[in-house]
Formats: sequence, C-alpha cells, structure tokens
Amino acid sequence: MNILDKIILDKKREVELKKALIPVSQLENSALFGSRTQSLSKNLRNNLIGIIAEHKRRSPSKSIINNSFSVEEVVVGYQNAGASGISVLTDGKYFGGSLDDLLLTKASTTIPLLRKEFIIDEYQILEAKAFGADTILLIAAVLDRTEIKQLSEFAQSLGLEVLLEVHNRKELDKSIMPSIDMIGVNNRNLKTFEVTIEYSKELAIHIPDEFVKVSESGIDSTEAILELQQYGYQGFLIGEHFMKTENPGKAAKELINILIS
Repeated sequence: MNILDKIILDKKREVELKKALIPVSQLENSALFGSRTQSLSKNLRNNLIGIIAEHKRRSPSKSIINNSFSVEEVVVGYQNAGASGISVLTDGKYFGGSLDDLLLTKASTTIPLLRKEFIIDEYQILEAKAFGADTILLIAAVLDRTEIKQLSEFAQSLGLEVLLEVHNRKELDKSIMPSIDMIGVNNRNLKTFEVTIEYSKELAIHIPDEFVKVSESGIDSTEAILELQQYGYQGFLIGEHFMKTENPGKAAKELINILIS
C-alpha cells in the first residue's frame, strides 16, 4: 500500500467519525456558512503573478517543514506579499493541519482561501464552507469521474470553486467537466513523491482554455514560474519553498517582487 492509499483509508475513517460527532445541521448553522465566497479563479486570471501561497507544517515526505510561526503570522505575511490566494492544509495525521487553521486564516486575511484536503465525501465540502473556504481541492487520483462530478457540482451549489488536481493525461481526460473552475497539475508523484515540473509542461496543451491552469508543487524559482507561464499557467501553488524559510511571508514577497519588477 502506497502513502496515498494509506491517507485515503485513514481519511474515510476520519470522515465517518466526524459525521458521528458533528451533524450536518451544525455545520449549516455556523456563522460562516451563509457568507459570500470569493473567486480564486478570477483572482488568478486578473493577476500577472498568480501565486497561491500555502500554509503547510509538515508532509509525509519531508516530516516537519516549519512549526516556528503561528498560522496568522504566515498567512498575513502571504497576503502582504501580494499572493492571489492562500492554500491551507487541513489534514492532521500526515500534514499537521486542521480546520482551525482555515478558520484562523479566514479571520486574518481577505483574499480567497483554498481548503487543501483529501476530499472524498460531501461532508468535507460542507466543512470547507462552514470554516471559511472559497475553493476546494479535488484529487483525480483518488476519485472516479462520477465522484468528481458529484462532489464538484455539490461544491458549486454552495458557491465554492473547484481546483481539480491531476498527475497524468488519463486523470485529466476523466475530469474535464463544466463544474470545474481550475485544473492543477501536481508536479509531485503522490505515490513516489518524486517532483518535476515536466508534468506541468507535458499536460498544458491538453487542458482546455476555459479552465485556469495551475501548476502545483516543486516550484522553487522565478525561472520555473516564467517558464511555466509560457505554457499558459496562470496559477502557481507554492508551499514548501516558502515554509522552509525563516520567514515565509518575506520569502513570498521577495519572489513576487522579482517577478513584477
């Protein structure tokens, strides 16, 4: 069993437990559930440098990345740096995140928020809305076409946008549908954790223009971003490159300033 299989197995157990503890009605009655969402896809289209900066404490491949800063310090730094959106990892067991991180980010910033999670159930989409997300992530590697359609349409019905993550042509082909807003190419193989931006280059031509193209993982230089822009990418999800520094917000600002200069 690879790491992705383990994560999904644990996620199914976690979701069932949460359903038993917190009823849907409690999520629907939360203060943020009825609030208007912001468009991450529009922000990326309208921004010359579409950085989605990520709060990420650790990962299965790198263990602890950064525990030195509070969520608020990191995400406020990202917003001040000029990020187009913020991604918040909410998985606890493997990435050290939580829904509270999302809530704190919502309270501290005003730009669109992505809930980065292994979503397999509509319940998690209700959670995303209740805790302040504007966009959810769906991972094609763990969902079939019917599940992608069901979950993306449900998110759309709540006013949430959908970033659909793919790793190869097969995943991309099964995922193209009107209820998707952005298609992200993950440059990290979730089974081996090997990283290369060649994945983004290879798939770019196959992504229809109506979707915002987002390149995810392994982006650690302005050169990589400028190169990927030539392939039509308007969004760049960057977490580890910022989080491993002494000041993530400062690192984001330095990168963005170089790109806009």
